[in-house]
Amino acid sequence: MRLSWRALAALALAELRVNEARAFLWTPVALGLGAAAYLEARGEPSFWMLGALALALTSLWWTLRRGAAPALIIALIGLAAFGAAGTLAAKIRSDRVAAPIMTGERVVRRVDGFVVDVVSPGVGGPRLLIAPVSISGLPPERTPRRIRVTIGENDTPAPGQAIRVKAMLGQPPPPASPGSYDFARDAWFDSIGGVGFVIGEVTSAELDRPPPRLRLTMAVNAFRWRLAQRILARMGPSSGGIGAAMVTGHEAWITPEQTDAMRASGLAHILSISGLHMAIVGGFVFGAVRLGVAAWPWLALRAPGKKIAAVAGLVAVLGYLVISGAPPPAERSAITASVAFLAILFDRRAITLHGLAVAALLILALKPETAGEPGFQMSFAATAALVALAESWPRPVKEISTPWWIRWPQAGITWLAASVAASLVAGLATAPFAMQHFNRVAVWGLPANLAVAPLSSFVIMPFLAIGTLLEPFGLGAPFLAVAGWGIDAMVGIARGFADAHGAQRIVASAPPQVLVVAFLGLMILCLWKGRLRWVGAPLALAVALWPRPTPPDAWIAADGAAAAVRSGDAAVLLRTDAKRFGAELWARRRGLTPATWSLYACDKRICAPALGAPVRLSLAWSRKTPDAGTLSGLCVNSEVVVIRARAPERTPPLCADTVLLTAEDFARGGAAELYRHPDGWRIVWAQPLRGERPWSRLLTSDDARGG
Repeated sequence: MRLSWRALAALALAELRVNEARAFLWTPVALGLGAAAYLEARGEPSFWMLGALALALTSLWWTLRRGAAPALIIALIGLAAFGAAGTLAAKIRSDRVAAPIMTGERVVRRVDGFVVDVVSPGVGGPRLLIAPVSISGLPPERTPRRIRVTIGENDTPAPGQAIRVKAMLGQPPPPASPGSYDFARDAWFDSIGGVGFVIGEVTSAELDRPPPRLRLTMAVNAFRWRLAQRILARMGPSSGGIGAAMVTGHEAWITPEQTDAMRASGLAHILSISGLHMAIVGGFVFGAVRLGVAAWPWLALRAPGKKIAAVAGLVAVLGYLVISGAPPPAERSAITASVAFLAILFDRRAITLHGLAVAALLILALKPETAGEPGFQMSFAATAALVALAESWPRPVKEISTPWWIRWPQAGITWLAASVAASLVAGLATAPFAMQHFNRVAVWGLPANLAVAPLSSFVIMPFLAIGTLLEPFGLGAPFLAVAGWGIDAMVGIARGFADAHGAQRIVASAPPQVLVVAFLGLMILCLWKGRLRWVGAPLALAVALWPRPTPPDAWIAADGAAAAVRSGDAAVLLRTDAKRFGAELWARRRGLTPATWSLYACDKRICAPALGAPVRLSLAWSRKTPDAGTLSGLCVNSEVVVIRARAPERTPPLCADTVLLTAEDFARGGAAELYRHPDGWRIVWAQPLRGERPWSRLLTSDDARGG
């Protein structure tokens, strides 16, 4: 049935009135968008300007609320005030976490410090988070608060140990390609001012006693590390690595093959502690305690069993948060679960959109930078979609005296339908963020999650929880063994789906503003009440439907030490043995598949184009400037020449018509993408897209020259 414009306007007006009472649900959306605006700004805004804007909008909202202004205007001004408050909160948070950042090229330095934690391993092996006491060549006022180093083949020291290492250290790396993930920004908010890798052995050191807060943090992390090692010893290497990760957050023993299988099957979210784990642990403890109270008639008649169970669930969630090391996803999930249990204590519904809004406001107020993190975006979108689904799910009629042989099949069908709907809705809600940030789509993610859901909910997590609690008394082995069987079955399912035809598809990222459109579409679908909510459906599909621009013809790393070119739908790496992570990240972001072949002839210092190369690009990655003869030879056979070293004092005449990029260019611009045009080459640099921010300083030209 077609609606006239007048009827559509009447419908919109009627639904606006209905949704006036739901304006609060949009406050975390506004707060998050305001915080994200700060993170994405090209320049550092003034604290006083932001404070004045937030105060002015809040005052205007308060004035209108006390007057006779229309409710819609009041709501819009209120949301604008929340947006300004989000920008201001992010600015305050950035100023509070400010700490020294290393500058200049990476150099070898001696580090004396304390091991704060063993963090997730990288390509080069285990990594340590260190609180440095001293770093050679740096005065105390320029010493970073935290550094992160890869230790390679060394034995991993436990948190709390005082160590001395020799490490190649430098500033946190910039984006691998223009517009891609900026690790340096995350490092800024984590107060990590240097990264690198250890050279030689890790030795003990005699250092002064650390501050009390650092001692407490290291004591908790040391307990987590010992617990992870005990779980690994009990469960064995095949399942113990995943078991330890699901309990303590330590992913050091998960094999690359397991990670690849879980990622390809759409089950990688199970490996990191998040809402799923908090919900299972909190729900299991809540249900067990409530059942225990109900099973004791004397207590059931005298005590509020539901509230006792809520307190137990709250304690379990907070305890799990401590044991997990409180990574950001666990923090967010713990806050959300705590709000639900507190709602029970105050006789409110535990799972509502209002409760989710309160939890999101708390998360964004404490750490506004989470607005820019894919984990928070996916978690908030999925939870909002699931809560909206739960609120709209039809309530079953409670039948009286129904035979079990009818009741049980009906319950099974209802559970299966709810599981399918929940997995489908959560998958659709997180899909835009997975495509935009990770450029992967797990084709068999829905059936894989449905197959694993009973294992994770009823076998793995409950038995891991019980086994962990009993392990200090030497009684956890039987329960951890059952959890290990469940983990082995889960990995087997993951491998099956990962090996299926077309398990993964690479999807190029859309322009960044498209994700905002998709997010707002999802929020309209979840938060709006009425038929007009379906206006959000095409908006939510924006990332999937938006036409992608033509990929660049070439990519160059931020330090000029690696490059890749596009050949059809493939990305051809010039150096297949170095900088693969950055090249593969760029390839996925542009919807390309890294090639296993090459069209470039390389020796120990130089790559030059062979016959048939799609881009005649030469790369010299030595830190020594090539002599005039070598550089002239590169220019004769190339349309683009990249040298990692500084520019020669005189450019050879044969390079006059060649695009020559040197260390000075990369020091100013970072990573680059090159587009071929009829009138020449267009270069897009990463650094201008980052702007002038506290975390975005690159090497200066003097740094590049070694000055």
